[in-house]
Amino acid sequence: MLKAPLHNWKASFQVYKNPKVLAMLFLGFSAGLPILLVFGTLSAWLNSEDIDKSTIGFVSWVALAYGLKFIWSPLVDRMPIPLLTGVLGQRRSWMLLAQLGVITGLAALSMYDPKTSLTSIVSFAVLTAFSSATQDIAIDAWRIESIDDEYQGAMAGTYQLGYRIGMILAGSMAFVIADFYSWSAAYLCMAAFMIVGIISTFIISEPDHTLSDNEWKTEKRVVSLLQRNQHLPEKVRNLQAWFVGAVICPFADFFARNGWNALLILLFIAVFRMSDITLGVMAFPFYQDMGYSGSEIGIVSGLVGKFITITGALLGGVLVVHYGIMRMLLAGAIIVIITNLLFAWLAGQEPLVIWLVLVVGADNLAGGLAGTVFIAYLSSLTNRAYTATQYALFSSIMLLLPKFIGGFSGVVVDASNYPTFFLYAATLGLPSVILILLLMKKESAK
Repeated sequence: MLKAPLHNWKASFQVYKNPKVLAMLFLGFSAGLPILLVFGTLSAWLNSEDIDKSTIGFVSWVALAYGLKFIWSPLVDRMPIPLLTGVLGQRRSWMLLAQLGVITGLAALSMYDPKTSLTSIVSFAVLTAFSSATQDIAIDAWRIESIDDEYQGAMAGTYQLGYRIGMILAGSMAFVIADFYSWSAAYLCMAAFMIVGIISTFIISEPDHTLSDNEWKTEKRVVSLLQRNQHLPEKVRNLQAWFVGAVICPFADFFARNGWNALLILLFIAVFRMSDITLGVMAFPFYQDMGYSGSEIGIVSGLVGKFITITGALLGGVLVVHYGIMRMLLAGAIIVIITNLLFAWLAGQEPLVIWLVLVVGADNLAGGLAGTVFIAYLSSLTNRAYTATQYALFSSIMLLLPKFIGGFSGVVVDASNYPTFFLYAATLGLPSVILILLLMKKESAK
């Protein structure tokens, strides 16, 4: 028998009135704008320039930066930026620095032709992805530290709302601008829209951190290290203590709290998004090869699809408050597989816009709902003493394996056909369903 809902419907919807929940709309926009520009939209640009699909698949590996951000997340968590941190605080200073990096990368991309300067395109795509991933670390830390866990579903919902609006511009508007002008003009316009993120960074307030620069030194692992190394110079001891407190403690804390169950959790996180990310690499080339125009792709996928995603994201925030995270996590994993199978069906149809709307709409509704629930789940796993580092670890694991496997998407398409590829992508979603059932069983046994 299902458990009773956690809150009534009225209380579930009222969470969106919270000012900090609303602030996530603009931060989400700043986070969502760059990712398509180094992923799906970049794939479409390269495909339009007749770059072979295997190369396009490998170029998508620039997005592995999102899966490796845990490596430098301790710096974002603890290292101050000269001048900026004193004025803006730890979270906002890193947001601003990252946003400037995204603007630089996108503006530089607009200056090169993939046919003659593919290496330069890849280099500045890496800069954009690295800066965007760094911005994600800081925004995620701000989101978790700014409000109680009860509101994290709603925070994730408005974050996805802004995120998808950013993706609408990076998809829909970028395609339309490229159709009427050029891809260079599209990327330059996208760089200008990042000003929204910069303005938001100056408006929001810095959250209270669980551990200050001095408080983390009282962590038992750091204290033990300092006691063992009394013979070393003070600067060396402080550097060692900082490393342990910033790098070792966040990971040790997660395993200490979860025991062996931590491995099951990390495995689930690693496979949850394999299906939709693998499909996403070849989505835009598929639409183009089906015969849809750039404007049709931009309007349906970049505009209509993203608004449906927003609906799914906000609905996911309400359902998390109403039903709880775990049940909605299972539902999200299942519907993503089902909607991904629709692409195999679409591959055998005539290129009618109505079919594109139906398939993209179903896929985006499922993706929006599942995305909100998953963000809320990851947020619930963090210890606020190590917010940025732990969440970066989770979100990196979430993306690392899927992005790597997604890099072979073009190879699968070249070796077979689109229907076979979409069936393959849907099958990649099955492990997440099995693992969430195991996690639910373990949770109910507590």
